[in-house]
Amino acid sequence: MAAAFGRNFRAFAARTRLLAGELSDEQFWTRPHPYGNSFGHLVLHLTGNLNYYIGAQIAGTGYVRDRDREFTDTSRRPKDAVLQALDDTVTLVVATLDAQTADDWTRAYTAVGSDEQTRFGVVLRCAEHFHHHLGQMIYLVKAHTRPHA
Repeated sequence: MAAAFGRNFRAFAARTRLLAGELSDEQFWTRPHPYGNSFGHLVLHLTGNLNYYIGAQIAGTGYVRDRDREFTDTSRRPKDAVLQALDDTVTLVVATLDAQTADDWTRAYTAVGSDEQTRFGVVLRCAEHFHHHLGQMIYLVKAHTRPHA
């Protein structure tokens, strides 16, 4: 189970990096439409989500999440630094999942902002969440890179 989740999280991070490679640093932080988020803010959001729900709540890292800032941060850190933070978080997630025993997957789970009741449930939700935002990132790359009429 852990191996399958790990493969998916690593593949999602690799796809994120590949998609981001099509964007300039400016495009990474710019919303192509007046609604929605920038690619960079989605990466910050995914990093915060995984660090909190898996890192803090399962691995016990002590990570403190500032969810609002994931969408409003104006620092515009270099794209490579933001992507590296996501990669580092995925490495932590995979190591945490690998450390789970068969009994750990059904252990009770609670966290602010989650209605999941087991570790398996929250890991599945985090994987779904990451995959959902990958779809948004694909859309953002197309919006930034398609020729304008």
